[in-house]
Amino acid sequence: MKNTHFALIIVLILFSCKNSDSVNLTPEEKPRTEIEQFGFKSNDFNILNDTIKKGDTFGSIIENQNLGDKKIYTIIEKARDSFNVRNVRIGKAFTFIRSKDRYKKLRAIVYQPDRVNYYVIDLRDSVLVYKKARPISIKQRTIAGKLDGSLSQALNKQGVDAALSDKLTKVYAWSIDFFKLQKGDKFAVTFTERYIDDTIYDGVDSLKAAFFEYRGKLIYAFPFAQNPNSVKLDYYDDSGKALKNFFLKAPLKFVNITSHFTKNRFHPVQLRWKAHKGTDYAAPTGTSIMTTAAGIVEQTGYSAGNGNFVKVKHDKTYSTQYLHMSKILVRRGQKVTQGSVIGKVGSTGLATGPHVCYRFWKNGVQVDALKLKLPNSQPMDKKNLPRFMTQMKPLKRELDSVANL
Repeated sequence: MKNTHFALIIVLILFSCKNSDSVNLTPEEKPRTEIEQFGFKSNDFNILNDTIKKGDTFGSIIENQNLGDKKIYTIIEKARDSFNVRNVRIGKAFTFIRSKDRYKKLRAIVYQPDRVNYYVIDLRDSVLVYKKARPISIKQRTIAGKLDGSLSQALNKQGVDAALSDKLTKVYAWSIDFFKLQKGDKFAVTFTERYIDDTIYDGVDSLKAAFFEYRGKLIYAFPFAQNPNSVKLDYYDDSGKALKNFFLKAPLKFVNITSHFTKNRFHPVQLRWKAHKGTDYAAPTGTSIMTTAAGIVEQTGYSAGNGNFVKVKHDKTYSTQYLHMSKILVRRGQKVTQGSVIGKVGSTGLATGPHVCYRFWKNGVQVDALKLKLPNSQPMDKKNLPRFMTQMKPLKRELDSVANL
């Protein structure tokens, strides 16, 4: 029995010593973690990361590396064939990859103009310059929530890049006035995001599906290419109806209506009752004004009442006019596309504050644009509806399940 206890004690002591030796390894004895940067193993090189600073040039950042004028000239000439060496930007990253001996001889230079692409100047044999890109992976996720402020704030709470808010407002520009969304309104979005090296977040990639609760109704949006071989996408609701109309809902990205089209309104400047044949949208001076549909600029100019204005003819039926601009950015006869910025909000003419008065003509008669039923610009071809439904239904199920509808 005593022999058994003695043997057990010996085994424990040996085991303890073995573990102690592994824990107390010196830095030289510990296994080294191998990291690869730009195709160079960190254990084999001395790697120095830095950024371009004010006053730096491509030549100045390498001239202190004991290369000699002839070598520097060769490097610059070789690099010039791949990228503009005069165009290195302040704040952009560069890396010196040097030998690990006491001479720290430069073996390669890496310049990163952005987070994905980089240029390698390999000096190990002859001077070799090449461009590479970090691998990009795309990950999809679906979020849902309720508004308790602006859309940007709601998305920010869920850790989503602000670019998604811009994508959503563009997709819904024809069907939702984002100023009219109310606290508690539901939304859900399926979208993809880019990751560099599968770990570094690189922003929103694309919008796959969405819905917003607007005035008690759920408005869905699904991208679809009517031509399966085309990359051009339009957005449709869950019944296949196009969200995009011939006209945008308003000439501003976000709208705040201060005065409607009416046959009799007390004019705040002229102090008398008169018709107001337009819709006023208040916005800070300098806010971009967009043309609500494609067309040709019919008039630009100034009048005492209208201030700086632009009038656009869209076709034989419709024309629009934009008043009180602080600045006109188009000329008469110029072609404009839907959403083109044609001027800036101001308070020129008879105006008490910065706003744009939006006027609308149908067959030469001024009408209320908010009450007019306007045509969709690109209705879905009926033959494409079955293919759309097949693509749409699983996306809709995902949105509805996350939002608990």
